[in-house]
Amino acid sequence: MRRKITVVGAGNVGATTAQRLAERDYADVVLVDIVEGLPQGKALDLNQAGPVVGFEPNVVGTNGYEETSASDIVVITSGLPRKPGMSRDDLLAANREIVEGVTREVSERSPDCIIICVTNPLDAMCHVALDTSSFPRQRVVGMAGILDSARFRTFLAWELGVSARDVTGFVLGGHGDTMVPITSYTNVAGVPVSQRIDAARLEEIVQRTRDGGAEVVKLLKSGSAYYAPSAAVVEMIDSILYDQKRVLPCAALCNGEYGIDGLFVGVPVKLGKDGVEEILEIDLADEEKADLHRSADAVRELVDAMAALGR
Repeated sequence: MRRKITVVGAGNVGATTAQRLAERDYADVVLVDIVEGLPQGKALDLNQAGPVVGFEPNVVGTNGYEETSASDIVVITSGLPRKPGMSRDDLLAANREIVEGVTREVSERSPDCIIICVTNPLDAMCHVALDTSSFPRQRVVGMAGILDSARFRTFLAWELGVSARDVTGFVLGGHGDTMVPITSYTNVAGVPVSQRIDAARLEEIVQRTRDGGAEVVKLLKSGSAYYAPSAAVVEMIDSILYDQKRVLPCAALCNGEYGIDGLFVGVPVKLGKDGVEEILEIDLADEEKADLHRSADAVRELVDAMAALGR
């Protein structure tokens, strides 16, 4: 039997994720959205690309959830997008309600699935999905660190005039202004980046990474990034479906790791067929460790704010 992956939200991120998955041709894809005709039209268009690109028609668009039953993975992208000048945190109340409803629907029909959250504010929405589904912590994970790390690696590659494939670096912490690019582990083909870029310039690149999503939003003027986010989601799905056990920066529930308890934050995780199979703890520089805790504190503020809204 073919695997089944549900993508909830047929906007730019969801539809592009569905396209990338269809072109992988390793699973049937269900695209869900509340707007009548939108997921159906995009699914039809994707199916008609199959004969050209070389995959079998296997994409279903729907406004309901019956077709999502027995999904192996559910990707939640639905929610309000950021507009210029809007922070991810501004989306908290509205998107909490959306993610609660979606999670309730998919967890009832696919009780064994792995949920990947993409909706912002990402770390807080992971808490919503976990609490609503009552899934074990390894089966709820957020896509953030891969995207932020890709931006970091891109900017470093441009600065040095090298292939981005030779740049190793990752970003931890919450998916927002307090994210933590880990410069102490960043290198170009094994050469520490600190030997190639002076401290002041490196800090500028770190700040551009933190502002990476906002930079795209400002340029587009309407909507937010979707090519890179969808690619990051599919990298996670590849690792899960193929049981690759890739070590990737993802939002996972920490229970004591890095001195953080009961919070979703971006950390290096081993992703396999069971979801988050392990959180890898690495030795961070003192400043990076302090920054990671500050980032976790920012996530805690969001989680507390959601709790207050629910009273």
